[in-house]
Amino acid sequence: MDKILYLSQFDLMSSLSEADLIEMDGMTSITTIPKNRQIQTPDTFTEGFYFVKRGKVRLYTLNPEGKQFTLDILTEGNVFGEMNGISLGTRAVYIETMEECDICLMNKQRFEQFLIEHPEFMMRLMNVLSERIKRMSELTQTLALGNLHEKVIHNLFRLAEQLGWIEEDEYCRIQLGLTHQEIAWMAGATRESVTIVMQELAKAGRIRTGFKSVSLHRDEIATLRKITAHL
Repeated sequence: MDKILYLSQFDLMSSLSEADLIEMDGMTSITTIPKNRQIQTPDTFTEGFYFVKRGKVRLYTLNPEGKQFTLDILTEGNVFGEMNGISLGTRAVYIETMEECDICLMNKQRFEQFLIEHPEFMMRLMNVLSERIKRMSELTQTLALGNLHEKVIHNLFRLAEQLGWIEEDEYCRIQLGLTHQEIAWMAGATRESVTIVMQELAKAGRIRTGFKSVSLHRDEIATLRKITAHL
């Protein structure tokens, strides 16, 4: 029953009745995966939909030189995978845990039938697809047009919106521990260059940093919300 109660907290599950949740529970197998363990590589992709029940996972790609580029960070309730033509764009990426995770795998045949019988759930799934496409479009524009300072700010804002923040004076501390290397992976840059940029952004008052913590000035969040609202 604990698993059923938790599933009811998933964004995608909120439109389902308790009876539907019980049915969904019967389609789910859960695997606990340790921190810093690969869930998938492009070579080991298998079809299916996966839900992050607990923890955080990182989606990234590698260039020919082996340099990592973080595409997204998924938290509890997020979904990834591909099934029968419905794709969340994760087939050709690496997926690894950032902390110990519980990952739920949906039974393919039963889940497809469930979608047919629950059109509201299908609409929520389509909303997830739409939001993922929008976020990737924003990221592409930023990478194409922005300098490294703006790339770093954009990715920090994206994480703040996705994961939430804690207000501290004029700053909003992102609720995720971040190293300069992890920020560099998101910006497609070297750790050394990102360290310099972070120092400059902090000196300008646009961010505030601590041990594995980053805070955005509230004015940055307000400005970026206006910009992304028109994309």
